[in-house]
Amino acid sequence: MGDTERSSILVHILVIALCLTAFGFAIAAERRRSTGSIVTDSFNSTFCVYDSDIATGYGVGAFLFLLSGQSLLMVVTKCMCFGKPLAPGGSRAWSIIYFASSWVTFIIAESCLIAGATKNAYHTRYRHMVYAGSWTCESLRKGVFIAGAVFVVFTMILNVYFYMYYTKSTSQAAKKINKTTPNVGMTGYA
Repeated sequence: MGDTERSSILVHILVIALCLTAFGFAIAAERRRSTGSIVTDSFNSTFCVYDSDIATGYGVGAFLFLLSGQSLLMVVTKCMCFGKPLAPGGSRAWSIIYFASSWVTFIIAESCLIAGATKNAYHTRYRHMVYAGSWTCESLRKGVFIAGAVFVVFTMILNVYFYMYYTKSTSQAAKKINKTTPNVGMTGYA
């Protein structure tokens, strides 16, 4: 087992570990979302009281772990633009497809996670407005962190395939093509 194979396995393990940690944090954030209950004080004004705000921290943690996994992979592959050239062929094509797909799922996952953390951190305090009789305490909808967790898994799978095809494409020896000069005469017609 060569150094490149060991480093490849190490990168796979680190990316998978960071993504699975982000997945765990996203699931924990969904389970611990803030919920509010309406309380009336001694002045007969109502306001919302929320339980713990730990889901915001879990959501930000998931965001950061996924960001660090994607950053690690982009540093190792030099964002596929600045490193070794990719050998032409199927591995290069799949590498480009998985690269683009992983970025799309990464952006969706990060958007879900940061939007969920932001919305979970927002709490409505007072609700005694003129026409607020049926107003409820705002809380994060179910499923925002779950959507982020699902896209974290998609990102992880696409990143693993991207790196697998990337290493295969960069390790292939570039085939040297011997071009021969054509023997076409350039004489004029007489």
